[in-house]
This record gives sequence, structure tokens and C-alpha cells, in this order.
Amino acid sequence: MDLILAIIAAAISSWFCFELWRSWRRSARLHTEIWTWAFAAYALATWALVAGLAVGWTSFSFRSFYFLGAVANIPLLAAGSVALASERAGRVFVKITVLWLVFGFFAVFLAPLANPLPAESIPEGSEVFGFTFAIDALTLPGPRVFAAISGSVGTIVVIGLALVSAVRAWAANRQRAYGNLLIVAGTLAPAVGGSLTALGESAALSISLTVGIALLYWGYRMASSASGPVGRRTEPTSSPSRQEQGS
Repeated sequence: MDLILAIIAAAISSWFCFELWRSWRRSARLHTEIWTWAFAAYALATWALVAGLAVGWTSFSFRSFYFLGAVANIPLLAAGSVALASERAGRVFVKITVLWLVFGFFAVFLAPLANPLPAESIPEGSEVFGFTFAIDALTLPGPRVFAAISGSVGTIVVIGLALVSAVRAWAANRQRAYGNLLIVAGTLAPAVGGSLTALGESAALSISLTVGIALLYWGYRMASSASGPVGRRTEPTSSPSRQEQGS
């Protein structure tokens, strides 16, 4: 059942990623491009989950799952939020995000595994990675440091901008406000699933990923298709957000 739910989550997230890519091809907007990359990270992380559940976890499949889901997804979505609020600020934020993800990538793929990967259950980052790791005599921040900072800072940016947009739009454009509130809900859903997974409810992660990506995409579409008070087409001032996978 866990595998079936994971396949459903991966297929749905892949479809939403494709739809966002089509939207970006039509509009060529910076924030849509960044969100497309973020949804691609979400989808690929979920397919890595499928691979781990289907054939057993390998070092590569877990590291891919952890990097894409716990390290890369939220910063990319936060960058999309900033780019929509201000394209100039968004371009600066994107450069910082790319640099951060380069360091995060090397941390995730170079850090040794502290414990063997479980045969069937979904590995916890706290069981597999340390906060630091050493290369020769050099001590470096480990994958969990990057996941923690990515999750906390990125979530604050995404949810903060979504709530500000919802409050500003509440009186004049209720649909736009509801769309941003759905984005907030979609941001929080995978975190709840990750917590339940840590308590032994492994199916909860796949369910929460499916619910989360659906809420994010629905919120994005609702907010971006809402008409402004004078009939002008508007877009959300926040991005869809990240899953807390593997953290």
C-alpha cells in the first residue's frame, strides 16, 4: 500500500510540474520558471521515494530523496515567492539559492552514512546523517544542517508572503486570498506527514505529499487566475511550497 500511494503522489506531482512548465512556456515569467524547477524537485524526490520502497533503499536513492525533498525544494519555492514580489530581488535571491544548493548537494552526497539504511521503512535523516562530517582534518556542516536551514528559512519566506498576500487581498479579491491560504496549507501538509512517519505511520508521508502538492497547485491556480478589483488578471504573491521530506 505504501508503494501504491507513493506512485500516486509521484504521478500527480509530475503532472502538476508539467502543467507549470507549460504555463512558464506561455508566460516566460521568472517566478513561474522557478516554481517549475521547485515542482520538478518535488516530483523527482517522490519518484526517489518510489524507488526506495520498490527495490530497497540505496545510498544514491536516499541521498537523492533527501537532497531534492529536504534541501532543495523549499529554497526554490521561496525564491519563486521573492521573484513574484520583486523580480529584481528574486534574481538576487535565486543566485544565493543556487550557491546554497551547490554546497548542500556536496554535503548530502559526500557525507558518510552514520547507520545502514533500513530495508523497508522510510529512513529518517536524523538516523542516517550527522550534523557535521569530516574530510581529512576539515569539519564541514552535514546534510541535516542544510535541511534544517532550508526548511526553516524557506518556510518562513513562503508562508510569510502567502499570508501577507491573503490579508491584503481579503477585502478586494477573496479568491486570491483563498488561493494563498491554500498555499499555506499545502506548505504545512508534508511536514505533518513527515512527523507521522517518524512515529511509524509510513503511509502518511505519501498521503501528505499528494495532499500537499494538490493544495499547492490548486492554490497557485486559484490565486493566479483571480481577477483584481478592476478586472485585471493577478497572480499570487507567494509560491507553492516544500515538502519536509527525509528531514
